[in-house]
Amino acid sequence: MREDGIDGIPRRAVVVGAGVVGLSTAWFLQEHGVDVTVVDKQDVAAGSSWGNAGYLSPAFSIPLPEPAVLRYGLRTLFAPDAPLHVPASPDPALWSFLTRFAAHCTPWAWRRSMQAFVPMNAECLDAFDALLAGGVAARTEQAPITAAFENPEQVADLRHEFEQIRRCGQQVGTTELSTADAGVPQLSDRISAVLRVDGQRYVDPGEFTRALAKSFVERGGTLRTGFAVRQLVRTPGQVIVKSEQEDRVSAEVVVLATGAWLSKLAKPLGVRTPVRAGRGYSFTVPTDEPVPGPIYLPAARVACTPYQGGLRVAGTMEFRPVDAPLDRGRVEAIVRSARPLLRGVRWEERRDEWVGGRPVTPDGLALIGATKLPGTYVAGGHGMWGLTLGPLTGRLLAEQITTGKRPALLRPFDPLR
Repeated sequence: MREDGIDGIPRRAVVVGAGVVGLSTAWFLQEHGVDVTVVDKQDVAAGSSWGNAGYLSPAFSIPLPEPAVLRYGLRTLFAPDAPLHVPASPDPALWSFLTRFAAHCTPWAWRRSMQAFVPMNAECLDAFDALLAGGVAARTEQAPITAAFENPEQVADLRHEFEQIRRCGQQVGTTELSTADAGVPQLSDRISAVLRVDGQRYVDPGEFTRALAKSFVERGGTLRTGFAVRQLVRTPGQVIVKSEQEDRVSAEVVVLATGAWLSKLAKPLGVRTPVRAGRGYSFTVPTDEPVPGPIYLPAARVACTPYQGGLRVAGTMEFRPVDAPLDRGRVEAIVRSARPLLRGVRWEERRDEWVGGRPVTPDGLALIGATKLPGTYVAGGHGMWGLTLGPLTGRLLAEQITTGKRPALLRPFDPLR
């Protein structure tokens, strides 16, 4: 008997969630000969896999709880325009979560968590290459990320962050440039310092996720949308997935990859680490000139990416219920913070205003692996890095499911920790 309670390689699997993490897991399970069904309560890329900034950025893939976040958060916690925002509300579960999150915002805790990220970051782009080589009809664009600063003294904070990452064993290539040498026409005259971060990529996240779904179906996978899962039931030899409409599908293995909704189904399976929605906002704006690559505005905590002939602008971390409506005031706050720093951007013509729940854990580590219920697994809680780490998560979890042995890279992400 394997450590996950399954005899032999499973023949069938159900993956709950049609975002990049769930579809990557399904695709790599197919590589091992497993017949896979993916179900989703909405549609492919209906959540954060569509609206994120599209960064494939191992240099920025770090644990979210860190001392700087705590210092900044305490100063701006209830400020409606602040990039990190917690509405004043009597939500004991949220405040319990934030208390645990704050407890991990120490240098020691951050370094410990970063040690888990380093080997994942070293391999994450290879997993994208494997998907593309295997027939996923999408592409990733190689380009440095240009971090732009209004005040030259602000560069020191990001430089310090990268030095801490290097001390944990991850290589990050950076070059300090003048604004004139950056080659980014969108930088305004207010920008006085630039730090170029090399070795990164970006992608149209919705297009990539849809291409992944198309490849999965063409390889014989089954995709069912409008299937809202209510319950998992273990029976001899299989797990039954029941929907709210009383439909059901069963398999030897079930993987929950439901993003910010993960805790609802995972908690009954023994996953005690909570997942909360750290909601992010994005929109698209036309630009007067082509955007050569991603632009990061650290002081405003705004990420910008070339997108469909314009610029996708993404930012904020808002701890509200995942299904709460879009707050247009948060969009306006992003515009106010970014407008002085960028030129040739037609802010009034913005479109595709979006809000989505990024799945955040209190210790900054994702939940990837087997639960207490034999035959059930979870893959989620990646915070802001579900796109960057999603394909590698799927590849490693598929390996664990089909071999019964947990890859060394997944040990720090044990969902039963």
